[in-house]
Amino acid sequence: MIIDIESFITAQKSIWGELEARLDRLERDHAARLRLEDIKRLHLLYQRTVADLARLGSLAADPDLKLYLEGLVARAYGEIHGGRRHPFRFRPVRWFFQDFPQVFRRHAQAFLLAVAITLLGALCGGTLTAYAPEGKEVILPFSHLQGDPSDRVAKEEQAAGGSLAEGKSGERRYVTFASQLMTHNTQVAIFCLALGITFGLGTLVLLFYNGAILGGVVFDYLRAGEGLFLTGWLLPHGSIEIPAFILAGQAGLVLAGALLGRSDGQPLGRRLRATASDLTTLN
Repeated sequence: MIIDIESFITAQKSIWGELEARLDRLERDHAARLRLEDIKRLHLLYQRTVADLARLGSLAADPDLKLYLEGLVARAYGEIHGGRRHPFRFRPVRWFFQDFPQVFRRHAQAFLLAVAITLLGALCGGTLTAYAPEGKEVILPFSHLQGDPSDRVAKEEQAAGGSLAEGKSGERRYVTFASQLMTHNTQVAIFCLALGITFGLGTLVLLFYNGAILGGVVFDYLRAGEGLFLTGWLLPHGSIEIPAFILAGQAGLVLAGALLGRSDGQPLGRRLRATASDLTTLN
């Protein structure tokens, strides 16, 4: 029984406000995934608000207050019992401006680690190329990268300025190499994500190795004075493929983080399900 309605409202107002705030967040983000603790808290707030509404029902309380609580109870009932089964629709604009930035910021540490490992590999690859040129045969996966950069540039210029038949032959070689490079980079990105299942070790190795390739090539061409050719060669595809590869590494490290577990004590299956949507967004 309520004796002092003003004291009752003051005491229970924080409960109603918390329930309203939680409902607002759920309504803004229909794809939100709640932890078990959040679900229990939402249900507790709902039960207490229902009880408060019932206690006010027999009193000549403020009609606006009753309407407010009835609205809260109805919204909470819909969230708890209504379910959230919506058909999936990919919205590119929302993905680019909302979903992807949110997921990226959530796992920014994994991205920074992927960048750091790649840069470390690039430093080691450049150092190996500088002090042990024969090491190019070990770190560079394509045979035409293992020769002298100036010889390659001269051949490319000769093919570009040669006869029509030679020009077509050079164009075919370029298209073949471009397709090989695209296929290679796509495979590397897929493996970089998939190897997160090795608790991140495979992802780290792949990030380091591809950084070593990049560092070896860049240093080799800059040392030969072919920086302009290198820029024109790498920028068209590298400006997209290198960030995409690092993002795949970020996703692999996120997967590794889910496998290794966190301090919240959630079981493996729940951690993987909670991470699945983030991995899809990143890739």
